Amino acid sequence: MLEPQLLSSSIVENFIPARKSTSRKGNNGIVLVIGGSYIYHGAPILSSLAALRCGTDLVYTSVPKINVTPTRAISPNLIVIPLVDQKLTLGAVKKLVGALPRNLHSATIGMGLAIQEKNSLLHLVESLLNRDVRLSLDASALIPEVLPLLANKNVVVTPHAGEFKRLFGYVPSDSKNERIQLVEKHALDNGVTILLKGPTDIISNGNTTYLCQKNTPAMTVGGTGDVLSGLVAGLLSNNRNSLESAAAAAFICGLTGKQVQEKLGLHMTSMDLIDAIPSIMKPFDKII
Repeated sequence: MLEPQLLSSSIVENFIPARKSTSRKGNNGIVLVIGGSYIYHGAPILSSLAALRCGTDLVYTSVPKINVTPTRAISPNLIVIPLVDQKLTLGAVKKLVGALPRNLHSATIGMGLAIQEKNSLLHLVESLLNRDVRLSLDASALIPEVLPLLANKNVVVTPHAGEFKRLFGYVPSDSKNERIQLVEKHALDNGVTILLKGPTDIISNGNTTYLCQKNTPAMTVGGTGDVLSGLVAGLLSNNRNSLESAAAAAFICGLTGKQVQEKLGLHMTSMDLIDAIPSIMKPFDKII
């Protein structure tokens, strides 16, 4: 196992593919975002806008029917697919899967999502994986029952410490070295890439580990994890390597947070973060 590497621009630039000058709409990523509930209507919107801002061509946003109108009102850039129920049910999942485009590249699931039946989530995950869709799971999608479906399937999980405990049954230590060892063990044991969020993000597939030191207390504002999930999905849509995409997303999100904190101090919102993504990512642009 290699020593953990501290992420830098020189590392991350290798994780963001070049864009062909002859490419057409859809060639540079088609992403699905599934989330939201009566209370947390904003989470999937933040994820969707972040995915778009990182250069994805198309983003489909699936939210409960009660959230459809406000979601559409936020941005004309979002393609909104209603979930027929207010929570994720097996019936809603089956109708959603039937309505999805066949050429999806990646999806992120769980941000603000109310799940009525665990089986509905498992059916959704399995259906997308069977289509070779690369997945990022966050928030309510991080339940232990989903782990057997994920092994060696290009899946990223993005827990904070509490979600890590729910997913894997262990509480991450305050010691950075112990956290690294815990993440590496569970990533290797379960065949997934883990992005454990914290003051220093730890990203590992069990064999290779990257660290992203943020030290940006302004990013404790609600919604920054949703932005990160959107970045992971957006980058996954163009890079099948789940470790590289997760590491690049963590680095970009952290760098964006630093820039916004320098400008606004401790008064940022997650929308400020989204607005700053292009200026952070532009230096990584490559056209061939």
